[in-house]
Amino acid sequence: MSDTITELAILPATNAPYQLVYQDDVLLVVNKPAQLLTVPGRHPQNQDCLIRRVQREFPFAEVVHRLDYDTSGLLIVPLTKRVLSDISKQFQARTIHKHYVAVVAGKLAKTRGDIELPLAADTERRPLYKVCQQTGKPSLTRYQLLSYDSETDQSRVKLEPVTGRSHQLRVHMLALGHAMLGDSLYAPADIAAKSRRLLLHAEHISFVHPLSGDVMSFNAPAPF
Repeated sequence: MSDTITELAILPATNAPYQLVYQDDVLLVVNKPAQLLTVPGRHPQNQDCLIRRVQREFPFAEVVHRLDYDTSGLLIVPLTKRVLSDISKQFQARTIHKHYVAVVAGKLAKTRGDIELPLAADTERRPLYKVCQQTGKPSLTRYQLLSYDSETDQSRVKLEPVTGRSHQLRVHMLALGHAMLGDSLYAPADIAAKSRRLLLHAEHISFVHPLSGDVMSFNAPAPF
């Protein structure tokens, strides 16, 4: 998932700090708060971001993958070029496993399933994305219902993005008929208003350590 903003957008950065989940000599795992860009935006007022905050303490920190401004959760941060290259190759090979937790409107018809719908930039509504059979890139999300609250008519779901398209999880769940709470970009106004933040969090990530070869696995419970 990558940051997607228009050139003139001003996205105020949260004062909430990032959390250092793991540290060794060659990489970090951090927990990004919601409402913070992963990398600087184009607008002069969008320079405060996760990687610049991390680089204050770890000057050689690099970006190998991103989370959207609205999304919180786990990110791998390489500290060397070799590790950056290795982790990048693991992402390309889809051997890095991650899943998210989200709260969506309504009750899912099935407890688990796959959403396989091609995604493309919505050129008439930038920076949004849309399902497009003609120009969209193949995109696959696996979902699992974790719980359903009949009083609020809301579902808590586990989401696994097999591909990593921009806004993939939001657009796929919307296409399934279940917009995410707090989603100011895609949800109807009444659903967007149910939370001050997007209820989407990268809860788990696992990968092979580039130097030791050990499988590293990390979890950060959703703050909602």
